[in-house]
Amino acid sequence: MTIVPRATYRLQLGAGFGFNEAAVIAPYLARLGVSHVYLSPFFKARPGSAHGYDITNHAELNPELGTEAEYVSMIQAFRREGVQRILDFVPNHMGVGGADNPLWLDVLEWGPESRYAGWFDIDWSAHDGAGQAKLLAPVLGEQYGEALRTGKLALKFDDGAFAIWAYDEHKLPICPLTYPLILGHQNAALDVMADRFLDLPQWRPEIAERALDLKAELAELAGADAKARDEVGSRLAAFNRDWRELDALISAQFWRVAFHRVAEDEINYRRFFNINDLAGLRMELAPVFEHAHARVFQMLGAEEIEGLRIDHVDGLFDPKAYLEALRERVGRPFYLVVEKILAPHEQLRADWPVEGTTGYDYLNLALGVLVDTSAEAAFTETYGAFAGASDEFEEIARLCKLRIMDNEMASELNALGRSAARLARQSPMTADLTRAILQRAIKQIVANFPVYRTYVDFAGSPSDADRRDIAWAVTRARRFDPDVHPSAYDFLQDVLSAETARSPAKEISRTAALRFAMKLQQFSGPVMAKGVEDTAFYRYNRFLALNEVGGAPDRFGLSPYLFHKANTQRAERWPLAMLATATHDTKRGEDARARLAVLSECPDEWARQVTAWSRLLRARRGDVEGRAPPDRNDEYMFYQMLVGSWPIDLLESLSPAAHEAYQTRIEAALEKSLREAKRRSSWTAPNTEYEQAMRSFAREALSPEGNGFLTSFLPFVQRIARLGVENSLAQTVMKLTAPGVPDIYQSCELWDLSLVDPDNRRAVDYRRREEMMAELATRLSAVQERGALFETLMHNWRDGRVKLAAIALLLAFRREHAEFFANADYQPLEIKGEEASWAVGYVRSHGERRLAILIARFPALREGAPNWRAEAELPAGSWFDLFRGRCFDASAPLSEWLHAMPFAVLTTP
Repeated sequence: MTIVPRATYRLQLGAGFGFNEAAVIAPYLARLGVSHVYLSPFFKARPGSAHGYDITNHAELNPELGTEAEYVSMIQAFRREGVQRILDFVPNHMGVGGADNPLWLDVLEWGPESRYAGWFDIDWSAHDGAGQAKLLAPVLGEQYGEALRTGKLALKFDDGAFAIWAYDEHKLPICPLTYPLILGHQNAALDVMADRFLDLPQWRPEIAERALDLKAELAELAGADAKARDEVGSRLAAFNRDWRELDALISAQFWRVAFHRVAEDEINYRRFFNINDLAGLRMELAPVFEHAHARVFQMLGAEEIEGLRIDHVDGLFDPKAYLEALRERVGRPFYLVVEKILAPHEQLRADWPVEGTTGYDYLNLALGVLVDTSAEAAFTETYGAFAGASDEFEEIARLCKLRIMDNEMASELNALGRSAARLARQSPMTADLTRAILQRAIKQIVANFPVYRTYVDFAGSPSDADRRDIAWAVTRARRFDPDVHPSAYDFLQDVLSAETARSPAKEISRTAALRFAMKLQQFSGPVMAKGVEDTAFYRYNRFLALNEVGGAPDRFGLSPYLFHKANTQRAERWPLAMLATATHDTKRGEDARARLAVLSECPDEWARQVTAWSRLLRARRGDVEGRAPPDRNDEYMFYQMLVGSWPIDLLESLSPAAHEAYQTRIEAALEKSLREAKRRSSWTAPNTEYEQAMRSFAREALSPEGNGFLTSFLPFVQRIARLGVENSLAQTVMKLTAPGVPDIYQSCELWDLSLVDPDNRRAVDYRRREEMMAELATRLSAVQERGALFETLMHNWRDGRVKLAAIALLLAFRREHAEFFANADYQPLEIKGEEASWAVGYVRSHGERRLAILIARFPALREGAPNWRAEAELPAGSWFDLFRGRCFDASAPLSEWLHAMPFAVLTTP
């Protein structure tokens, strides 16, 4: 039986917070009430990794997190406290570059002959001028010739092996077949060694093993024979003096070192998105699967971990087959969730053997129901008037995906174009479809995909959902590029839908067609991620609260009906799915989004405020016409960023240290936002002049010296922050009571007003949280005093204890009634009255127990109408309010009961 988590707590491990530090907080997490700690990747990664997703060795722990003994101590510490472990695992890719991945270094050294060459998604058909297969190594920060001429590339010798080092950081091994070019003939002993290396081809298929023996001999010779050692040094110096000689040696290798931007056009290995130092693994191959998971299977077998979170499952060649292989190989039940971004109309595949997703779908659901959908037209009008924005989000997203395929991921598109042309040539009916025309069609189809990817596999039986999404994309592609001959779209639709057998091109290999479709599926997801979440979300600034991972910025909030529908479906299909409100990847903190949601209740006031702020700041800069940078779209984004993230400790007074720290954080977030948007600046071509103008604008806005902006801004944000607390608590209570497994991202048991990463990975003050938890634990146990306690905590909301107390109380209730939460159903609660839409509620039932949740929406509207009229149609019976410590008066209007706290959690005796 699967060990069902009651609740999880995500920890981001790193050099400053490793195994020892995690072990120290085990008692705190147990007292908080979570059942599982959910650990970021902890296998060996690139040195200095800030996240752990760039694994270089699946068999070893990351030494920056601690030793094997410290890892064991951490596991024991969690076991003592009854806290289980879930591991975030990365099957899609590995960290490459540098000098840390032995598998990648072997591929660089031996090319297609490496035993690991097939483990990575490498297209060896891309040749250089001499026809030799080469792996692109795009590690240079400048043009190759310049790096070569200026000594940035150097030949070195270590432990019997030669390698080119770029910037003393990136190791590019020299193939032993070319060692004779280095060893020369001046030293007799080295001449003998050169001759032995020349003989290597005769040792196939043991050529690599023989090379290892010869390297050991060479190392021994260099260590024992001073003349040989000196000659090696002389040869190195000669190569490093003469860049032409060094270039000739480099040209003889199985790799091509290049400027990093060459990857945009000529990369020949699959990457994680467009990140050159994350290379895709062929996890569909059994040896790769076994190698990558050997330590994980050992950990599961020893019950060091009880669950896995699978990162970027959409990057895999065949996600379903991978998940089935995991289940079969482990051989016992374990908790398994996948990081999967679902489109608003999309459902998680019912035949995947998982508990559900990691919760991005819930994140946007919980926020959406707190947004006043009636304000959409006003927000659209304000955004258009202020920023001059008129394009719909759907069109911006399409154009951004096209831009990604034209630039950062052009090489992947080129590869698909070549593959499509090879496939088309298999039949006379499609032989005239050229690479260029097919590539244009592929580009348009992918740009119009409404989901991250489809899931055609070698069974060749697409789901109805896949067929609909493919048909939608092809139909729109035909409209946006009608100059592409219709037969190209027909051919690709048949291939992507696994219908080549029924097409005119029956001669085409069915297996080859399916393989092409599956490769394209691996491409469409990264294009969506980079084009939409990492570009369009930073361009379309109508309402930043909605621009979140897995979100749909063009869907302005959710009705209670849609909220209930999604919760009902989860209760029926995925009752153990994770529920997230913040992760290491979210664009802003959970409480920042909740605070921003308040703006939807006061669109007219918001419009007046941003107009006034802009006039104040631009007049101060002598820019009355509003034409100087930053542009109006970025300025509009800036104001929302401030409202959402303004620190609580700066609401009343501007402490110099706290103010300076916040300004630094804002400037970093602005830089990332501008570069991700790729309008005025970008990561590949930073526009430092524009970025400086944006920084200057922000500094003037935040300057405490005679600042009319802050005089106007602070009263507004003080009110929005106070009201946002109600949304935050509503969001928290919903997550902890809805169907699924609530996940708490590190630090979010107190207020989370983080900006985009890495701001959300800052160090967490656990000592402060432990002290608060210790003080609250006793007070929460006094049931009759809870009402007074929470009233006091609400009054002192700034310190965050009210959120911590709410979490602790509900986690304790989940612990006491674990079976109930694992099995309870979900029923919408009817709300009646003139302001019925201002509240939402639901009932969960299992056996004789029932739990009712009442949530007050729209704190700004309720503040303006404190006697709002709405009643909840609770099932008959006696109800006890967990937070108020007394029986619920079903006859009382919700405006009275939900006045002090915007929620009620009611249980039957």
